[in-house]
Order: sequence, then structure tokens, then C-alpha cells
Amino acid sequence: QVQLVESGGGLVQAGGSLTLSCVASGPNVRNYPLGWFRQAPGKEREFVAAITQTGLYSHYADSVKGRFILSRDTSRNTVNLQMNSLKLEDTAVYYCAADRVTVAGVEITPNKYAYWGQGTQVTVSS
Repeated sequence: QVQLVESGGGLVQAGGSLTLSCVASGPNVRNYPLGWFRQAPGKEREFVAAITQTGLYSHYADSVKGRFILSRDTSRNTVNLQMNSLKLEDTAVYYCAADRVTVAGVEITPNKYAYWGQGTQVTVSS
């Protein structure tokens, strides 16, 4: 059974930084691309960033490109999302997800991801 456990959320002032971590466990999880999504109140879940199995390729939503950095530690099955220059609109619950189907590249639609963590709250204050 694949499990994803997020950590690192919290309250931060606009312009600040925060790093989220996701530890993935379970069979074959090292073969899955991993992604981060977020959902703000009253809004749909949206793609933030995703990274391939090897950690060599990552893709970002335009809204976070240049501010967020996603990395993967393949030996520990962990992904870290470093979030810099945070804005008020980054406030959301952030979810880690695993894609068990995609072999090459990454997907940006939530329904492509079979496994989800419980989420961690990120609140950016003015």
C-alpha cells in the first residue's frame, strides 16, 4: 500500500520561504512520478509541480515557476518543495501525489494521480 506523508506547512509572511516534504512509502513507489497540488478554499485542486522517477526532470505551473523548486531524493523516496517569495495567493492546502501509470515525463491533471497524501496547510500572511 502506497502512503504519502507531507510535512512542513505553516504560517509565513509574504515574501518568505517554506519547504514542504513528502515521504513516499510502499511497493514500487520509487517508479512513480511524484507531484504537488494545492487547493484553496472554494477553488479546484490545481497543479503546482511534479518530478520524474529519477528526479532529473521537473515541471512547474506558471504561477510558481521561478519561485518554487522541487527536488527528489531517490534513496529516501522523498520529495521537497522549496517555496520562495511566497505570495498571499499561495495560501492553500498542499497535497503530495503519486502517479503509478506515467512512464516518461509528468502529468499535470489530478486524475492522473492514484495516490494522495492528507495535505498540509500553507498560509501566507501580509
